[in-house]
Amino acid sequence: MRFLRQSLFGVFLAFLTLALLFVAVQLIASAVQEALNRDSAPPEARERTFAVSVQRAEFQTVTPYLEAFGEVQSRRRLELRAALGGRVIALAEDFEDGGVVQAGEVLVELDPADAQSALDRAKSDLLDAQFEERDAERSLLLAQDELNSATAQAELRGRALQRQENLQSRGVGTPAAVEEAELAEAAAQQSVLARRIALAQAESRVDQAATLLSRARIALEAAERDLDDMTVRAGFDGTLTDVSLVEGRLVSANEKLAELVDPNALEVAFRVSTAQYVRLLDAGGKLIDAPVTVSLEVTGTDLTAKGRISRDSGSAGEGQTGRLIYARLDDAPGFKPGDFVTVTVEEQSLDNVVRLPSSVLDSAGTVLVLGADDRLEVLPVQLIRRQGDDVLLRGDGLDGREVVVGRTPLLGGGVRVRPLRVEANADPDMVELSDELRAQLVAQVEASDQMPNDMKARVLGQLNEVKVPASLVRSIETRAGG
Repeated sequence: MRFLRQSLFGVFLAFLTLALLFVAVQLIASAVQEALNRDSAPPEARERTFAVSVQRAEFQTVTPYLEAFGEVQSRRRLELRAALGGRVIALAEDFEDGGVVQAGEVLVELDPADAQSALDRAKSDLLDAQFEERDAERSLLLAQDELNSATAQAELRGRALQRQENLQSRGVGTPAAVEEAELAEAAAQQSVLARRIALAQAESRVDQAATLLSRARIALEAAERDLDDMTVRAGFDGTLTDVSLVEGRLVSANEKLAELVDPNALEVAFRVSTAQYVRLLDAGGKLIDAPVTVSLEVTGTDLTAKGRISRDSGSAGEGQTGRLIYARLDDAPGFKPGDFVTVTVEEQSLDNVVRLPSSVLDSAGTVLVLGADDRLEVLPVQLIRRQGDDVLLRGDGLDGREVVVGRTPLLGGGVRVRPLRVEANADPDMVELSDELRAQLVAQVEASDQMPNDMKARVLGQLNEVKVPASLVRSIETRAGG
């Protein structure tokens, strides 16, 4: 009996399963039939429109600039060295690293004992040379007088000889008298010759005395310079650096004592590429005196100074590229030699160029402009210069056209867009908060319990000057209105 009951229950389940399969087949068949009978026409396609920001391109005259990094230097640097060796006996009060000194101020004094002794000896030698010169001049005068006397005696002996010859010719004189007169005349001529030799020797002594006097004067001047070199003075107003000297130290000749730097005669040296250097040349190939701005970033503020290009280096430099340019700074308070600074140079003005954000240009050198029926057109342009986040462009048909700012891969020629126009000099992304919205934010910050008080104070202080994206402002206003 139990077996029969279980058999009937099994048969019932089998029939129930077959019935469910039949119903499922009917449902699938009706669904397939309905799908086959449904209208298979494709849905109507709709053109997608993109919202883009556009900016009007207008030709203008732009003064571009280039940026480089350079080092501040001083045009006047003087190494203070000891001309002679000696012991340091005195130092100026400000003779230290960073000390400010005035022109002509005594900085270092060396022991002048040896130099003073040399000066005294030079003065004594000068006196001897002057005495020798005077003695030589007196000897010259005496030699000249002796020559004149010998010449007069020779003339007398010559006339006596002539008288004896006349007497002999008349038969009155004797040959012995004539010979005696001839011997006397010859002796007189010999005396004249000796006096001439003595005169020449006196003249030579005078010349030697003059030379000796000149040497004595030169030695005296050298001794005076040596004595003066024992005192080191400041050549100009400046600041001392690299000081390596203490009182009592023994220094040698030509030893470096310190370095004097003029802090008011500053210039900046910076290197530019060859292409940038060419842009700083005029029509004649000469470097223009372009204005420069030097800035040094420090914590909380920036040091800035103005100047003009003065010259360029005579050579490119071994292992270097580009050109090294120097610019004189007019007034540079706070700058020191050795500062590494940023240099901004104003180039020559460019006419008929369009200044646009760099996001308008693609790698192929084209921009997207707004055409008829708000459809985009591809326009080839020429890149003239990059200026930070902007580019300077030229192109036929670019003037007056509206150019797409911030192009994406979805945009191209023929695409229809919805233009969002922005001003050329305005920031399309950042706007100031309205008074109403700022008041709402202030109330929310003050009502917050999870924000510390010091953070609240900082946030409330920044809300007066902060600028936020325009999309964020619209989102906040939409939520506030909802």
